Amino acid sequence: MNSLLDIDLNDAASNGVFFVTQDDIAALDRAAQSTSLRTLSIDLHDCTDKASLLRHLDDALHFPAGFGGNWDALSDSLRDLSWLRAKGYLLLIVHAETLRDADEAEFDIFLDILDEAAESWHAASVPFFACVALPESAADEADA
Repeated sequence: MNSLLDIDLNDAASNGVFFVTQDDIAALDRAAQSTSLRTLSIDLHDCTDKASLLRHLDDALHFPAGFGGNWDALSDSLRDLSWLRAKGYLLLIVHAETLRDADEAEFDIFLDILDEAAESWHAASVPFFACVALPESAADEADA
């Protein structure tokens, strides 16, 4: 895996979902300060299922009233973000191993939705990066 720190965060051609370690989060946050990205921190420390994931995301991203609270609504919202006006987005998702360890199937769906959002923003030429922090051993496994 290429280091996200080596990628131009202003370039939508590099959009994607990246596995990082907890130690990378602060450096990514600092790197984003010199960009036009809106940085959004999402802590999944006690997130063990779909319902708690959607609550955590709603709390962090302030979804508009009427958010459906399901996978389709999450997908739609992550591909819109019009209420968070910005020239690009950097999601810093920490403690993702809690959800992954509790429910790997739901974690995989979440990753797929993030990937779809990155592709959608790429088509619109808007930078969108989702950095999913996992323990270093898990990040190594994900790269394999």
